Amino acid sequence: YKCQDPCPGTCGQNAECQVVNHLPSCTCISGYEGDPFRFCNIQQREPIQQYANPCQPSPCGPNSQCREINGQGVCSCLPTYIGSPPGCRPECVTSSECSLDKACVNQKCVDPCPGTCGTNARCNVNNHSPICSCQSGYTGDPFTRCYPNPPPPKDTQIVVRDPCVPSPCGPNSQCRNINGVPSCSCLVNYIGSPPNCRPECTINAECPSSQACMNEKCRDPCPGSCGVGARCNVINHTPICTCE
Repeated sequence: YKCQDPCPGTCGQNAECQVVNHLPSCTCISGYEGDPFRFCNIQQREPIQQYANPCQPSPCGPNSQCREINGQGVCSCLPTYIGSPPGCRPECVTSSECSLDKACVNQKCVDPCPGTCGTNARCNVNNHSPICSCQSGYTGDPFTRCYPNPPPPKDTQIVVRDPCVPSPCGPNSQCRNINGVPSCSCLVNYIGSPPNCRPECTINAECPSSQACMNEKCRDPCPGSCGVGARCNVINHTPICTCE
């Protein structure tokens, strides 16, 4: 009998042998696994899964926020924005998107009156615009300050209005104040009735053919027209002189 190494031929392929208390002990070499007494195979490493953030890039669209919940991206609109992703939008961009009594301020529909008008003024919103006016009994600049109306002066004289100023009678007429009531009549030498007072004539055609329009009156044109010993006949408004 001889003392010998018990390892040779004891372990399988890709295994190494160590003698422990006279007995061979087989183990797979580093990086291998299996039955060290038969055959050791290369260890199969599980692939390392890389972490993927479902919110990078965000699938939620503009004006939104993305939160990761159980590996899923959950979308919601940012505070002060309305709608739902991916259609999140501000409440307004122009005042026309608000009701008529609101205005668009910082992308929100709000009452435009606070801080707009002055002291003792009231504010009404008309078509999105604040309209300032002094309260009843006050006067001044409603955008800065309104003051109480001054008291009426004492012993105020009552002004009597002349009903003939301005005249209601029309041209070529006269107006008389009779107990506070205007009384209209045509001027002397004018005919018709107010407000249509007019001269008797302005052209010959407005007179009989035997007369002519002279100084806005229909008159016989013969006097002073013919010489001594001549006679005058009016034909179609015109004086015709002939010797007798």
